[in-house]
Parts: sequence; structure tokens; C-alpha cells
Amino acid sequence: MTEPPVPPPGGPPAPAPARPREPVDPDVPGGAGRAPDGQWPVLGAVAVGGELGASARYGAVLRWPTAEGAFPWTTLGVNVVGCALIGVLMAALAAARAPHTLLRPFLGTGVLGGFTTFSAYALDVRQLVHHGRPGPAVWALVLTPVVALAAVWAAARVTRRTLRRRVG
Repeated sequence: MTEPPVPPPGGPPAPAPARPREPVDPDVPGGAGRAPDGQWPVLGAVAVGGELGASARYGAVLRWPTAEGAFPWTTLGVNVVGCALIGVLMAALAAARAPHTLLRPFLGTGVLGGFTTFSAYALDVRQLVHHGRPGPAVWALVLTPVVALAAVWAAARVTRRTLRRRVG
């Protein structure tokens, strides 16, 4: 280790030695797993949106319950509708001139991230296997991501075309 430079007499103080930087994860607000100052509104928007989205998903499950061992149509429907809405949102935000900085975290990550759910999808597949229904389990396992991704793509495409027509 080198010693910090010594300032000449009567000159300005020597700069402090540089501190090693912590690794930063670009996918985590603030990197290194902590929120820096100024990110609390984003975290709040995600939390409030997530509560709304998860509550809406839970409401759908209460409204259209899946019988034990039956194909999880409600989870599939929620994930497909949520993914389509994510496609609409992302295309609309991409076309917007200056969307509010909390709109995407609130609606995309929060509301729609809480509404769509990988955990319920995985649990539904497990339940089908547990009830001796491997055929429907495989269908749910394959159908959900394929249809959900198609919904994102189609909704984004339709939204972009619709917005272009309105502008043009």
C-alpha cells in the first residue's frame, strides 16, 4: 500500500486516498442491494402498486376459484391479461414524450408485477402433479409462458400501431 502524498509546506492539503468502490448491481436501485437517497419514492410506488395488483389477483381467484386438481384457468387468464397490459403500458410509455418517472415503477413493476404471478403458476403446476394430473400440469407449464409472451408481443404491437395512426 502506498502512503498518501504529503503536501508541500504552505500548499493546499493533499487529497484523501480514494476509497475502493463497492460493486454495483445495475438491476438493483442503488446497487449493492440498498436504495440510495432519492429512490424511496420509486420503492413506495412499487410497493403501493404491488399491493393493488396482488389484491386484484386475489380478487380474481376468489371470483373464479379453481377446483382442486382442475386446470388453473384463472391463473392463466390473470397472467395473460396482465402480460397484455404490460405490452400496452411499455408501448405507450415508449411513445410518450415525458412520462412521470413513477409511472413505470407504479404500473409496470408494482400493479402489473403484483397482478401477474409466477409463484401461483408454479404452485398450480405442482398441485396438478400432486393430484396425479401430469398431462394438465405439462399443458399449464407450457401454455402459460407461451400465451403470456404472445400477449405481451401482440398487445405492444397493436398499441404501437394504434398510437402511430393517432399521431399520423
